[in-house]
Amino acid sequence: MDYSEIKSRLRGSITPVITPFKADGAIDFEKMSELIEFQLANGTHGISVTGTSGEPSSLTLEEREQVMEHSFKTINGRVPFVPGTGSTNHDETMRLTKKAEQIGADAAMVIVPYYNKPNQHALYKHFKTVADSVEIPIIIYNIPGRTAQNLHVDTLAQLTKDCPNIIGVKESNKDFEHVNRVLQRCGRDFLLFSGIELLCYPMLAIGGAGSVSATANVLPGKVAEMHDAWFDGDIERAQKLHYELMELNDVLFKDTNPAPVKAALGMMGKIEPHLRLPMDVPSRELQEEIRATLNKYDIALQYV
Repeated sequence: MDYSEIKSRLRGSITPVITPFKADGAIDFEKMSELIEFQLANGTHGISVTGTSGEPSSLTLEEREQVMEHSFKTINGRVPFVPGTGSTNHDETMRLTKKAEQIGADAAMVIVPYYNKPNQHALYKHFKTVADSVEIPIIIYNIPGRTAQNLHVDTLAQLTKDCPNIIGVKESNKDFEHVNRVLQRCGRDFLLFSGIELLCYPMLAIGGAGSVSATANVLPGKVAEMHDAWFDGDIERAQKLHYELMELNDVLFKDTNPAPVKAALGMMGKIEPHLRLPMDVPSRELQEEIRATLNKYDIALQYV
């Protein structure tokens, strides 16, 4: 199967949309649709759901499938759709990835299993088994800070050699030498996405395809504009936007994602800022800092 067409479309800002909850803990699908429309109206280049920002470990398998189906229908082909389908459980990952293929997602984002810390050989077997079970393109999600295990470049390179549908990686890896080696070993046409907000621009500079940035939930237009400027060759504008976004990036990661993002979206009147335990909203002090930062960006707030 030729994956060149989807590789050409999977570029820029792919927003990892949060999962909105009602006060009783139920998923708010109406707000989910509104959040996706907010993203598309502000130039976002792609949508992801049920990744780290979507609180996947707080959702049942059935709920993850419902969020994927609902989001796919809402997007209706307007931008690429890349749901997160990974889990700490191999069989769950297989089920969710096959579901993404079944509903027509453009690709599936599969995280390095968290908590159980498989070795490199086990990671290879896990990802190869998942990739071999589907034809849908796979983007591996490497986030050592959440999973307590780093997918080595050698392992990723072997996977890309053995599995044609593994077309990219989201690297939430602060080791910039590591991400340079990814493109060196996997090929310059391999899709490298940044999952670290302060590395979104630097990764573009080394040949990255874009970013999957939680900040885009709050300020999608600016994040998309930074990518557009880069791809248009306006390096000065892209660099300016990189530094312009830095303060917002910083405050949104002073507590565990997506708690600050949900607090910000609540202040903006986009959602009710509920998380499922064991996650919860940020402290009152951090909420005040988030509110002050949003004001600096002239973001309209409904709840002040």
